[in-house]
Amino acid sequence: MRHRRDDVVDRALRVLDDHGLADLTMRRLGSELGLQPSALYHHFPSKQVLLAAVADKILARGARAVPAGEWDDRARAACRTLRDSCLAWTDGAEVVATARAFGLGARAPYDELVAVLVGGGVPDELAAAAARTLLHFVLGHATDEQTHRQAGSAGAIDTDPETDLSADFATGLDLVLAGLRARVTR
Repeated sequence: MRHRRDDVVDRALRVLDDHGLADLTMRRLGSELGLQPSALYHHFPSKQVLLAAVADKILARGARAVPAGEWDDRARAACRTLRDSCLAWTDGAEVVATARAFGLGARAPYDELVAVLVGGGVPDELAAAAARTLLHFVLGHATDEQTHRQAGSAGAIDTDPETDLSADFATGLDLVLAGLRARVTR
């Protein structure tokens, strides 16, 4: 059976969600698809390019329209969507952050945040820096959340059921946006 590029990405996403990033290898993916791992390189020249396609699929599947409103409310909504998209998949935040760091994919959240900020009157250079800062915060927090959950479910750490990581995320996001608002209104 001949597999299309989208078939490979979909199966890679399934392997990622079932087994985690550490076990998403070209060998395992080839085995899952009934192919030699070398056949995967017909679609993807490297594992990093495959992971970038997986990151873009994670983001596309979680995409939601940013609601109308003030720029900071719109940015908050975009950040929550990014967080939710990443948390919907095992190691999703790490995959998105890696693809973004390598410059191979996962550009949509940055572009969306810049557009929201510039559209709200934030100067271009500040909007770009703020978008990068927001992405670092969201992806870092989501990665920490995923690591915490996985370690807890594996019994590696004791987790407190009272700990509300989403409230911590909301508070941190509000702090970053309040700082940006203060900078814009001076």
